Amino acid sequence: MNLIEIPENKYYDYRIKAIFNCYKWDPQYIDNNTLSKYVLLLTQEESEKLKTLTEKLDSETSTAEKYLNSHPKIAKKLKLPKELSEQIRNMQSYDESRNIRLARYDFHPSVDGEWAVTEVNSDVPGGFAESSLLPDLARKILDMPRLNYTSFGEAMVESINRKLNKNDTIMMVHSTCYSDDRQVMQYMGERLEREGYHIIYGATNHIKFSDKEAYSILDNYNCKIDLIFRFTSLEWFIKMSPRRWDGYFDTTTISCNHPICMYSQTKRFPLVFEDLHKAGINMDTWKKYSPETREVTKEALINGSYEYIFKPVYGRAGENVSIKEACRGEEYKQIINDVKKHPRKYICQRKFISKPLYDNYGNKFHVCIGSFVIDGKHAGFYGRISPRPRIDSYAADIPILIEKDN
Repeated sequence: MNLIEIPENKYYDYRIKAIFNCYKWDPQYIDNNTLSKYVLLLTQEESEKLKTLTEKLDSETSTAEKYLNSHPKIAKKLKLPKELSEQIRNMQSYDESRNIRLARYDFHPSVDGEWAVTEVNSDVPGGFAESSLLPDLARKILDMPRLNYTSFGEAMVESINRKLNKNDTIMMVHSTCYSDDRQVMQYMGERLEREGYHIIYGATNHIKFSDKEAYSILDNYNCKIDLIFRFTSLEWFIKMSPRRWDGYFDTTTISCNHPICMYSQTKRFPLVFEDLHKAGINMDTWKKYSPETREVTKEALINGSYEYIFKPVYGRAGENVSIKEACRGEEYKQIINDVKKHPRKYICQRKFISKPLYDNYGNKFHVCIGSFVIDGKHAGFYGRISPRPRIDSYAADIPILIEKDN
């Protein structure tokens, strides 16, 4: 695994094309550039290892989700929000074969020479265009056409083509007031339009359900929906009113993703691994590669900065993760105070040491490789890079390319 720097005289062209050709509309976070000046190069061996681990993890995860869905007593240990837990009874007719299952597993290289899997983004994982278009742009800018990559977008199109007929209607459901959500949906929507599908862009409350089928209620788009492609997280839309969202849990309309993902999206998911093991469900890959996860305890708070970190149960983009050396200003102190006040909103994870990468000038970086899987098959990599050992909103998107054999 190595970093390849994009030459300064080519980076401006790369950045402009990323914005206008690759749906990277706003490559900034505050005053921080979030479009890396590097490319991450994996060896063929590293790529194959990650693909294998991703598919094993996903097999375990999907099996666990189905078991938890039919065993609410064990699922209760996840302490899901009331609005979600009360929907379990509505998901008993869940049919895995009808829906499209999408997830992204986040891998970090660790100093022990192995990969650490910190979480699965199984609800609404992002990084679609970044993993589909940026790698091709990078290899053209670098004039390295022989390097490989897997396009997430093309893998998703193939999956949808297996489920739908051309001219069917797909609603791209997202938070319509956020441009960073819209750019994700716009990429997939325009790509699917080229396949011949009818694409509608709307919010969660722009759908109604009748006889368990989904219908658009948008002006000029009153029609039946054949696929709900959702990019609004479950913990957000259960707070919306009116409660039209109830229908999402037992609709017969194809979903990507189906709300059954709620069991693994919570960071409390590892807390039921032992119960799953006792029930005969293999979680060995998760146990081997993920750091130990436990409830927040006084002992963990005392030893926090040395042995453990604290993560929000529904945190995203690395927010409020208490890696002391990665926090800014008073952030670490503020996180610990919040953990003490609201311990149920956090989990405790044993700390691992991220293995840094260095560029040609000795600058140190940390990377996270998000590995997509669609319907059980690996579907591309999404990379992020940071000078700090926490991948958060300040991190930059980095294209991932793969060496060919020899």
